[in-house]
Amino acid sequence: MVHPHETAAGGTALGASSSSDWLARYREVRRASEALTRSLTPEDQLAQSMPDASPTKWHLAHTSWFFETFLLAPRLAGYRLFDPRFGYLFNSYYETLGARQPRPARGLLTRPSLDDVLAYRAHVDAGMARLLEHPDPDLEPLLALGLAHEEQHQELILMDILHLFASSPLQPAYAPPRGAPDRGPPAELVFVDFDGGLVEIGHAGQGFAFDNEGPRHKLWLEPYRLADRLVTNAEWRAFMADGGYERPELWLSDGWARVQAEGWRAPLYWEEAPSGWMTMTLHGLRALEPAAPVSHVSYYEAEAYAAWVGARLPTEAEWENAAAGAPREGRFLGAGRLDTAAAPAREGLRQMFGDAWEWTRSAYSPYPGFRPAAGAVGEYNGKFMVGQFVLRGGACVTPRGHVRPSYRNFFYPHQRWMFSGVRLAMDGGGASASRFLDDVLAGLALPQKALSPKYFYDAEGSRLFEAICELAEYYPTRTEIGLLRGVAGDIAALIEPETALVEFGSGASVKTRILLDAAPQFGAYAPIDISREALDAAARAIARDYPKLTVAPLAEDFTTAIRLPEEVAGRPILGFFPGSTIGNFSPEEARSFLTRARRLLGEGARFLVGIDLVKPERELVAAYDDALGVTAAFDKNLLARINRELGGDFDLEGFVHRARWNPAESRIEMHLESLRDQEVVVGGRRFAFAAGESLHTENSYKFTLEGFARLADAAGWRLERRWASAHPAFAVVLLQA
Repeated sequence: MVHPHETAAGGTALGASSSSDWLARYREVRRASEALTRSLTPEDQLAQSMPDASPTKWHLAHTSWFFETFLLAPRLAGYRLFDPRFGYLFNSYYETLGARQPRPARGLLTRPSLDDVLAYRAHVDAGMARLLEHPDPDLEPLLALGLAHEEQHQELILMDILHLFASSPLQPAYAPPRGAPDRGPPAELVFVDFDGGLVEIGHAGQGFAFDNEGPRHKLWLEPYRLADRLVTNAEWRAFMADGGYERPELWLSDGWARVQAEGWRAPLYWEEAPSGWMTMTLHGLRALEPAAPVSHVSYYEAEAYAAWVGARLPTEAEWENAAAGAPREGRFLGAGRLDTAAAPAREGLRQMFGDAWEWTRSAYSPYPGFRPAAGAVGEYNGKFMVGQFVLRGGACVTPRGHVRPSYRNFFYPHQRWMFSGVRLAMDGGGASASRFLDDVLAGLALPQKALSPKYFYDAEGSRLFEAICELAEYYPTRTEIGLLRGVAGDIAALIEPETALVEFGSGASVKTRILLDAAPQFGAYAPIDISREALDAAARAIARDYPKLTVAPLAEDFTTAIRLPEEVAGRPILGFFPGSTIGNFSPEEARSFLTRARRLLGEGARFLVGIDLVKPERELVAAYDDALGVTAAFDKNLLARINRELGGDFDLEGFVHRARWNPAESRIEMHLESLRDQEVVVGGRRFAFAAGESLHTENSYKFTLEGFARLADAAGWRLERRWASAHPAFAVVLLQA
């Protein structure tokens, strides 16, 4: 590895503004380096596990050599070199400064001893203290560079120690973890849309940056989509289980050659044990955490995984454009654990900073107008701008505050010992068919294959669902309609004149008509639905039967819509989400949906929501697996839609509909179970189903009134009114923003 890295872009970096500030900052960084070695023996600090790594002792000496060579020797009157021979031993790659110890042979430097190296550091520190008593402002960019350079070597120390300890038969732990590991399933991966256009990237000029981060410049981005989190260990295991390391069609030519030559079959540091997959970490050999981001993968592996899921890696410009508004949160050095953490449960981009460096598909090359600095320090970055790829964002071993949106790390495409992970990207454009394909490919790649129930409702799916609603076993629609008719007058009394009724989803709009008939003071109706066919049909029918009502349909995914139609602007808002459709979301997804709905509907809005209540298992299973097979046809229609719209080849007779009650999660699950071993092709991707393996198509969570009130409160809503039926138990609740 060439550390990413070094040349100042000017400014009084790192927040220091006076001699005392600079000295305090200097001492803080230097002590942090030495603190990383407290658990290491002198023998640990001598060893070199491979040519790309360096001994810890060498890192401690090299960072001191940097300050001595570039600051003390030329700038501090009367400064005496600690040992003139150290220039040969601890120069890294500065050709203009003379010959040096070959990098692969740094582990042969048994002398100077560790004590001598620590004495060297103390000697340099004393000189820097004198230099910083009356600092020259012209020194500040170079001092900032030296401190950022040392922080880079703090990360390198941990990278190299992990590789060293993983190479040992004893597999020692560098440090015990502080805090429990992450448990639980990975959060659903969602793609966030970006418009692209003419953007600026590169360091904006405030504070410190390395020279490779500039000059800031404009470029054009086509619309694109970025995954909201990093790829997880569980998702990587699915890639492996599908033969990801055995399928040359997924790999770049050089990458496949590397797989063959080095026998790759998993990320670096993974080991298969009788109890399951383990991974070597700085906390020792540990069980793999499914929800944590995968780490220690090469560019070749990242590209292969992206090809497998039908996606790609982002460009560095796409990443930086997205990261500009992202919070700089995540797991960094000093967090108590030196491994990656599961994505936090919230909407929007997550893990943009910290946890694992993120491969981009951008080759490491100079920005337009880049010029290396004069002299030896100009060798820091410019001469390495060939043959490597850019990574962004930082890692769990990166010092907090070290990275920024413009920071460019870089490695060769085969390297894996750094903490490197994967964030997926896709081309944008906003076409619903493209979103459908993206979501299907992502869902079929999950360890538990799953599809979103929002795709049930094409024209045929909507027709079948209306038929389900007429079944004797299916109580939710019948019960909710009866309840709404009974309380419509109470609801109408709460509705202000010219209120806009915003419905999340639209079928036959039977329940909508109950509200419109009871409250003629409604001024507008805005249904939101992903299916243009179903939406247009419902909107036309409402416009025909209610000619004084402004009808403004919105063809979008109602879970991600961000702006209401212009026709409802300035009106009081009543959101409407009937059918206990909210039960299709997990509790965390439901909270996120309610949060987004509050933002969409606006301050002061009300939200009328239908919720199915907990009841005996027998009633629940019958409602989702009727004797006539209508629900089974509805479930299988999703496969027919994939075949028709995405060119899939699902054999509908090869799957059977199953409904299962999951009491631990308080939900009914719908699955399509494979009747035999078979393969399915969608979007050019091949997916294997084992006999008995299921495709999870829907969850329907059942609530208690108290539990739903807590869920709504967590999303910023207050439960204002509630109406409930006794048998079957069902409720309609009115929320206030």
